[in-house]
Amino acid sequence: MPFIDMPLAELEAYRPARVEPNDFDAFWQTTLAAARRYPLNPTFAPVDANLRTLDVFDVTFPGWGGQPIRGWFITPRGAAGPLPCIVQFIGYGGGRAFPINWIDWPSLGYAHFVMDTRGQGSTWFEGDTPDP
Repeated sequence: MPFIDMPLAELEAYRPARVEPNDFDAFWQTTLAAARRYPLNPTFAPVDANLRTLDVFDVTFPGWGGQPIRGWFITPRGAAGPLPCIVQFIGYGGGRAFPINWIDWPSLGYAHFVMDTRGQGSTWFEGDTPDP
């Protein structure tokens, strides 16, 4: 049984105290403006991963400073129309690894987009997005 330290009504209304630096909004306005200088232009290259029931795509799109970010987009084979999609960001030390590592959600009928973590990987899962 899970342990919950507040009743649901209190959790939904909870707003912790926050201390933001004076330049917080300016920082994010500048950062987002810089990111928008690069068109998204994602590429979805089909990959033969020997997974008979799934379609796998190697996705690349420009991240910070236009540097390429990699990911896997995996769907049930031949899926037509929109699907619910799980977007998964890998934590520090991990990377996108191999498509076989991510078959659970697509095997249940979802699309799954597994984002590589820039400059990470090889601690517990191999990465494919270097940090130049």
